[in-house]
Amino acid sequence: MNTMKLSKLILLAVAAVLLHPPLTHATDLIGRASVIDGDTIQVQGTRIRLHGIDAPESDQACTTSTGHRWRCGQQAALALADHLGSRRVLCEQRDIDQYGRVVAECFLSSQSINRWMVRMGWAVAYRQYTRAYVGDERIARVERLNIWSGKFQEPAEHRRAGRTPTTRAAGNSPPDPACPIKGNINRRGDRIYHAPGQADYERTVIDTSAGERWFCSHAQARAAGWRPAKR
Repeated sequence: MNTMKLSKLILLAVAAVLLHPPLTHATDLIGRASVIDGDTIQVQGTRIRLHGIDAPESDQACTTSTGHRWRCGQQAALALADHLGSRRVLCEQRDIDQYGRVVAECFLSSQSINRWMVRMGWAVAYRQYTRAYVGDERIARVERLNIWSGKFQEPAEHRRAGRTPTTRAAGNSPPDPACPIKGNINRRGDRIYHAPGQADYERTVIDTSAGERWFCSHAQARAAGWRPAKR
């Protein structure tokens, strides 16, 4: 190959890169996500805080219009996990927060996961950082979706008020090691039990004051009117 032909090939290669740049940046993360809570996921071992949204805390409860207490923080995490499934996500980094977590907007195909959480009423727009999702929050509020179906405390206010780590730990640890099955009540009042090893077991926190309870066996849970979780 002569020098002129080689030069042309090099120029063509450079032009191709300029015309068709890579679709992602070095700081982007792509992969299957595991859900930590309603606004935090993990991709490729990196914990990611979803930018511009604030979901109820895992131990946080909301109240329906009829006065029924439900675990809105826990349900927000479950809704996010169901939405993502096993599909790959793309997360575009925006910042690093005070805890060292990547702050990013994440996508399923071209759909913003951050926007979806706010639009479906599982998170509020975190105006302190961006107003990008304020319109989505307004729609969710008008349609009375999920946390907007009744009363709830803003997640930031809940954190400022001070959570009770001992109560949360108790909700994750059975009072009797021989009875580790978690009997949870969701927003609709469905009684569902989670056994160790199931997908949502670790995220499920038991609040006995809301009628939730622990079981020693599958048979005991079913006899009490609880049904098994689907996964």
